Parts: sequence; structure tokens; C-alpha cells
Amino acid sequence: MDLRQKIAQSPMSGYQWMVVALTFILNMLDGFDVLAVAFTAKSIQTELGLDGAHIGTLMSAGLLGMTLGSVFLAPFADRFGRRPLLIFSTLLSAIGMLMTYFSHSMETIAFWRIVTGLGVGGILPCTNVIVSEYANQKWRGLAIAIYASGFGIGAMLGGMSAVMLQGEYGWRSVFLVGAVLTMLAVVLLMAVLPESVDFLLTKRPANAKTRLDKIVAKMGLSGDWAFPEIEQGVKKAKVSILRLFEPQYRATTLLIWLAFITVMASYYFINSWTPALLEQAGMAKEQSQSVGMAISVGGAIGSLIFGFLASRWTARAVLISFGVLAVGAIFAFLSSSALSVALVFAVLIGALMNGCIAGLYTINPTLYAADFRSTGVGVTIGVGRLGSILAPIVAGGLLDAGWAKDDSYGATAAVIILAVVALFFLKPKVQHA
Repeated sequence: MDLRQKIAQSPMSGYQWMVVALTFILNMLDGFDVLAVAFTAKSIQTELGLDGAHIGTLMSAGLLGMTLGSVFLAPFADRFGRRPLLIFSTLLSAIGMLMTYFSHSMETIAFWRIVTGLGVGGILPCTNVIVSEYANQKWRGLAIAIYASGFGIGAMLGGMSAVMLQGEYGWRSVFLVGAVLTMLAVVLLMAVLPESVDFLLTKRPANAKTRLDKIVAKMGLSGDWAFPEIEQGVKKAKVSILRLFEPQYRATTLLIWLAFITVMASYYFINSWTPALLEQAGMAKEQSQSVGMAISVGGAIGSLIFGFLASRWTARAVLISFGVLAVGAIFAFLSSSALSVALVFAVLIGALMNGCIAGLYTINPTLYAADFRSTGVGVTIGVGRLGSILAPIVAGGLLDAGWAKDDSYGATAAVIILAVVALFFLKPKVQHA
């Protein structure tokens, strides 16, 4: 039997949901690790005598590391396996958190934040690919949505725990706890994380048959299976970022990059600037913060809503629908005069935008062949991260130039429309388990 198709068409087993749970835990820890500086910024600033620009540098250091990790570490997963790179990247993240605990200057903290970001950047494409490959066709959207929701939940729990830890033990304790939890995750991964099925089928390391037999047994799949036949005379392609621009992938690569950059830019602009823009427009500080919180609440449930809908319709169709609805929700939000109505649309915007991100994570692995899937996914995530880094900065410059709240949100809606257009022309090219 074709093992990929068997996994895609069979019911999800407990073992497969365990793999999904592992990726959720890792993404939750990533949310904690990446935003640890945001949780502790004021305490670090006070102790080291830093100004706002220094704190901004520390926050950007982690995002820079994530971008570099996604682009430059991900290709190693296609050469040596998703499992070893995932373990290595998680260990790297733990080391970065631990060494931040021992740091006493802005420069050393920034360096170890880059290291932490490198680890997280290597984790993201591996977990995205593994959860996509282990989920069946019906529940793939929900599985990736569960995985994607981990980042926000980890950030939320991290913020809550940081408040308690800093008051009693100081800001360094936040990084120590993050390091210990991440190191425990390394042990857990070494004990139970399986290798990617598609990697074993495609690369065929020496013990691939034995490892796949064990995975098949744990999934409870019946019947014999065989490696897919290798076409005679076909030269094995090298793992290279340049493959993304070969004729069969060029348009796909540019379209998914455009979709990622525009969605990430819109999401981070809305999350970063909404409270400040509303306060600037005359809303009370407490009310503007409530609206910002409402967007976060919507975001926490948006990916799960996407997952359930994607189990009934195609992920691409649901994703395009979410993008169109997000544009409508933004204009409805702008026309809201009552706080209660604004809160409703804020929750809706948060849910739809976070659902769009879950949708991108769902379709991204379907665009590239198994032998360089981690490379394609990783580079795309890294490129998309540029949108999240640049959006708040560009928005700040436009606001300084005299742009009003409505202008900024109108531009954001136009950017989302650009993403919808890109997704309309984007077609998944690869079917996998």
C-alpha cells in the first residue's frame, strides 16, 4: 500500500494526536521563550539603566534570530531529518535562555536572545512539517490549528507567570524557568518524538524500514506497505534554497511569500498599534487597552475555529474566506461608535487574522516535495517574519508623517486584500500524509 495515502485516509490514532500534542507543547514554549524579554523589559531596563531604544534592540534580537533560524537551519532538516534538527534547535533555545539568566549587559543579553531566536526559528518549520505529515487529510487543518494556538497560549501563560516570578525572584528567574522547561522538552523529544514519515520514505536512511514499521504499528495501520518506486534515470535533486526558484516552484514560492508577508504584517500592526491608535483618537486608555485585549482573546480562538472549518472545506477556501471577512471586520470596527460594538469586532478581527496565520501554516507544507519540504516551509516562515518585524516600524513612520487611524487601518485592509489575491492564484502542488 502507499503509506502516505494510507495515513491521509485513515482515522487519526492516539499516537498521531500525541505527535500533535508534542508540537503544541513546543510551540507553547516558543511563545514563552520569544516573548520573555517583553515580559521582563521594565525590570531589565531599570537594573541595567537602558533606554527605550536598547529595549527595542533586545526585543528585535529574538525576532532576528527566528528569521535567521527559519532560513538557514531548516534546510538541515531535509538533509539529516526533522527529528535531529528539532532536538538540536530546542536545545539551542534552552541554552540561549539559560545564558540570558547569567548575562549582565545589554550586549550579552542581545547575543543570547539571537541564539534563543535561532533555536525557535529552527523549531518552527520542523514542527509545522511534522504535524502536517502525521495528521490525516480530514483533520490536518485542526491539527495544525491546535499546534499554532500553542504560541499565543504560551505567551499568555508566560506573561502571567512572569508577573509572579519577577515580584519574588527577579527578572532572571523568568529566563531560568524557561530554560528548565525547554530542557525538559528536549528530554521528552528524545524519548518519544518519531521521525517524519515522508523523510524516511524519501531519504531512506539505513534503518528506515525498521523505524517505519514501528511507526505504522503505533498508528494501528493494517496491511503491508512498500517504499515508493524510484524512477530510473532521475537524478536526485539537491537540498538548496535555489530550488524554490526553479520553474515548477517559482510562482508558488513568490505567491506564498507574498501571502505570508502581508498577513504577518497586518497581524502584527493590528496587535502592536491598536491600543495606541485608539488612545490617540480620543479613547480612554483603559478602554483602548480593553480593545487590545479583545483582539488577543479573539486570536486565541481563531486558529481553532479555522481548524474545525478546514475539516469540512478545503484549507485554502477557508483561508481566503477569513481574509475577505477580516477586511469587512476592519471597516466595521472603524465605523463603531460604541465601545461594546468595537469590542465585538476587535474579537472578530483577532480571530480572523489568527485564523489566517493557521491557514498559512496548513497550506505551506503542501506546496513543496518531501525531500526539501522543511527548506521551503522554513524559508517562507523566515520571509514572513520580515513582515512582522517591519510592519510596526513602517506604521510608526507613517503615523509620524501624519497618517490618521482610519488611514492606517485602510492601508492594512488593502494589504490583506493583496494576500487574498495571492492565495486565489496559489494552488497546492503536493499531497502527502
